Amino acid sequence: MKKKPVIEFIDYSFQYFTQAEPTLHDINLKIYPGEKILIVGPSGSGKSTLGHCINGLIPFAYKGEIKGTLKIKDLIAEEQNIFKLSKIVGTVLQDSDGQFVGLTVGEDIAFALENDNVPTEKIHEIVQKVSVMVGMDNLLNSSPYELSGGQKQRTSLAGVMVDEVDVLLFDEPLANLDPATGKTAIEIIEDIHKKTNKTIIIIEHRLEDVLHRSVDRIIVMNDGRIIADMSPDELVSSSLLFEIGIREPLYITALKYAGVNVHRDMFPSHLDTLKMDTVTEPLQSWYRSIERPEKEETKPAILTVENLNFSYDGKRMILNNVSFNVKEGEMISIVGKNGAGKSTLAKVLCGFEKQDSGSIYYYSEDIEDRSIKERAEIIGFVMQNPNQMISKAMIYDEVALGLRLRNVPEEEIKPRVEKVLEICGLSPFIDWPISALSYGQKKRVTIASILVLEPKIIILDEPTAGQDYYHYTEIMKFLENINKMGVTIIMITHDMHLMLEYTPRAIVLADGKVLADTSASVVLTDPELIEEANLKETSLYFLAEKANIDDRTSFVQSFIDYERELRENNET
Repeated sequence: MKKKPVIEFIDYSFQYFTQAEPTLHDINLKIYPGEKILIVGPSGSGKSTLGHCINGLIPFAYKGEIKGTLKIKDLIAEEQNIFKLSKIVGTVLQDSDGQFVGLTVGEDIAFALENDNVPTEKIHEIVQKVSVMVGMDNLLNSSPYELSGGQKQRTSLAGVMVDEVDVLLFDEPLANLDPATGKTAIEIIEDIHKKTNKTIIIIEHRLEDVLHRSVDRIIVMNDGRIIADMSPDELVSSSLLFEIGIREPLYITALKYAGVNVHRDMFPSHLDTLKMDTVTEPLQSWYRSIERPEKEETKPAILTVENLNFSYDGKRMILNNVSFNVKEGEMISIVGKNGAGKSTLAKVLCGFEKQDSGSIYYYSEDIEDRSIKERAEIIGFVMQNPNQMISKAMIYDEVALGLRLRNVPEEEIKPRVEKVLEICGLSPFIDWPISALSYGQKKRVTIASILVLEPKIIILDEPTAGQDYYHYTEIMKFLENINKMGVTIIMITHDMHLMLEYTPRAIVLADGKVLADTSASVVLTDPELIEEANLKETSLYFLAEKANIDDRTSFVQSFIDYERELRENNET
């Protein structure tokens, strides 16, 4: 006898009271016990709203009009309460700060157990076991708010794992994680699935990273509707990802560049299962045909960092003898694991924190005595968490704020704000309150508010986190354009695709030290460096290996050069 669905949407629509149109239209979906489901879609497609319906935030926290029926374990969802639903569906939120309740990591993980009156001895046992699984066992006494983005995400994950729920819902679980930790998170989710056979629902647009482990089905959403429900092999073989603006796996892109007709019988959703017999020769031929670009002339250093040291408490060094320079007009990445010192480095460069020793030069000028406001005239900084930057209620006012503080005339402000909102994919929301936006949309608002000021150097902390591929490409295209006009761009990122595609050079940090300062293709094909910096090899590396291409670094670099040439040709 076929199992009953654990979750069933029947002709379901939802419209927020603040919106003129429904966010979800005519949803019909069945999810069965023990299934592992991935929900993908561009920003604004309704995938997070669908998740809110499943975990009870809709209608109990976010009010609106419901049509149709949603059943959770045969219960009509809107007839229950959020507490009852939380005992069926456990959620790991994208914005980890919104999930913390404890004063320490250990308390936070233990919260659900304490609420259920689990004996103290048993609580300690469960918390220790789960914290080891997510790599947080050495930080149980730390405050959740002092953690890096990835550590916060792992704490939230542990807090849900302790509860015996039927369904585990992960909303953008990879958004703030470094590559290796993201890979581990997907492995942990897989491990939970295998050991417990719980129903797993993952809402995430980083398709390739989620497909590091298998999923049963992929639900594709766009414009509030389910437009596909198919196997991973069917999806990566179709044109659907390109059509709605979701990034396909990089190795799939390489196969297409080489003229390979990717189809589901090749089992292309995993490199491990991909049939190579018909693709090796085209890949080798394509690789040999790519011409290397000429080296560009070297420009003077606009930013020089010499022997920089910094500690928050005077004991543990967060930055340890950091030295590098950034050339005028460069676009570079700073990469490394959570807690490596990347965001702290940005804060010191902008003057938010003062270095213990060492020097920072803008051209030949030591800027140690420049105030935060004075440094902001040359260095713009976009923070990782949008909630820490936003100070206005309305989108237009937030983006215009920096210009107004600089007494720019209103007639000049309006076209500049409109232009940058268009580039960042926010034009339709120009008159919206920020409170009505998703996390990813808030991110784009903060980027727009800095880009509108046109500083000489822009530091962006995770500029594309939470962005679908369409908006990611729009933002990066805009950054490339202003970079070509001479603006120097430094990106702190966990997105190895971004590093490969857009930044010829990468600085790798680990434990506050510079491990490497080299090309992106070298960074992601050096196994020792990858392990030390908590990165992960690009799938292009493994594709080259499977295609018997000896120089994998050269293959990856050739892919980058080919993509860059395609972008430039498309622009002209």
